[in-house]
Amino acid sequence: MPDKIAQPATETSSVAPDKPQRSPSATSPYSSPKQQKGKKAKGWVWLIVLIVVAAAGYFMYKQYQAMQAADQARQNNRPRAVPVTVGQAQKSDMNVYVEALGTVTPIYTDSITSRVQGAITNIYYREGQMVKKGDPLIDIDPRPYQATVTQMEGQLAKDQAVLAESQIDLERYQTAYSRNAIAKQQLDDQTQLVAQNVGTVKNDQGQLDNARLNVLYCHIVSPIDGRVGLRLVDLGNIVQANSTTTLVVITQLQPITVIFSVDQGYLTQIQQQVRQGHTMSVAALDRTQETQIANGQLLTTDNEIDPTTDTVKLRASFPNSDGALFPNEFVNARLLLNTEKNDTVVPSAAIQRNAQNAFVYVINNGTATVHNVTTGTADNNLTAVQGINPGDTIATAGFDKLQDGIEVTLPGQNGGGRQGGGRGNRGGGSTAANGTSGGGNGKSSSGDPAQ
Repeated sequence: MPDKIAQPATETSSVAPDKPQRSPSATSPYSSPKQQKGKKAKGWVWLIVLIVVAAAGYFMYKQYQAMQAADQARQNNRPRAVPVTVGQAQKSDMNVYVEALGTVTPIYTDSITSRVQGAITNIYYREGQMVKKGDPLIDIDPRPYQATVTQMEGQLAKDQAVLAESQIDLERYQTAYSRNAIAKQQLDDQTQLVAQNVGTVKNDQGQLDNARLNVLYCHIVSPIDGRVGLRLVDLGNIVQANSTTTLVVITQLQPITVIFSVDQGYLTQIQQQVRQGHTMSVAALDRTQETQIANGQLLTTDNEIDPTTDTVKLRASFPNSDGALFPNEFVNARLLLNTEKNDTVVPSAAIQRNAQNAFVYVINNGTATVHNVTTGTADNNLTAVQGINPGDTIATAGFDKLQDGIEVTLPGQNGGGRQGGGRGNRGGGSTAANGTSGGGNGKSSSGDPAQ
């Protein structure tokens, strides 16, 4: 078997000895395994290159996106112009006040009782009625006292007749004595009898006047102008003479006074104003100290200082023509002590506070700058300050995002701010340069630091 297979190959090679022989690689349609392995290696190289290029492109794209996001974040984080409302610092006179809690006190309060005994027959007033001096209030049955008047009139007439008779006899005794017809003792006795009768007549006259006065007491009238309180008695009630039971209470309302206490440190300035004859104005405010109820003037001071409180009481008088002040009402009394001239004032809403200082935002060329100020007198939503100049433009509202050095926009502007003026509304809290918030205060010259 092996010999038969090898023989044909020898014959084939001997048939064509003159033709050139080709390499197996040129004549075979298939490459050798080594060549195929090389081609596959080249393919993997190109694939790896493509993957690296794609990865590099993806990485560069991501880097580009990250840079774009960072730029956008920087744009977003860059401080934007803050809209604010502004006002102007001005020169003005400021009133200096002393404020204290006061009580409305009537000048007169009459609690009327009965001076006679009897039944109430008439009540003329209505509860809450305004009465004038002399207006009738209550009638008490006068008949027992009228009867006493009649008795006293009869007794007086009798004793007057006895006196007249004794005076006639005295004239006769004087004539007889001048003629030595009677003794001197008889004349003296008659003279003394006349004097006794004169005394009796005077006593009778006094009793009659007292009886008539009791009749007058049965008709009770108002002793002052004022307002009647609630009714305390009814028709038919029996009242006792000189009893402590009150029949009616009348309180004078016009004028009326307010009593309040101030620290004794103000007493020297107050007395100086009073000695110079100056009228010191006093305003009565409600409990919020925002609404003025009435305006009056200082009437007088107490004659001593209360050592327990180190204060002195003052009394102010108010016309109270509209009845706004009510007896025993608590009010806030504001005494005008003096007036400061040419202070630099700003809207109280512009003043912000932190734990250390009071400050304002001064607007210059569209930029807010923090200026520390020293506050003084406050009045009518304005506060006197030191630390800025009259004419400076200051922020009065929009403090939420306001910081030192930030750009601002004014009402009516869309872009960056420019310096402007105009009175603003009252603002809220703000963030100062050191990050501590503060709030404006429009009522006092100094306040507690904001939390």
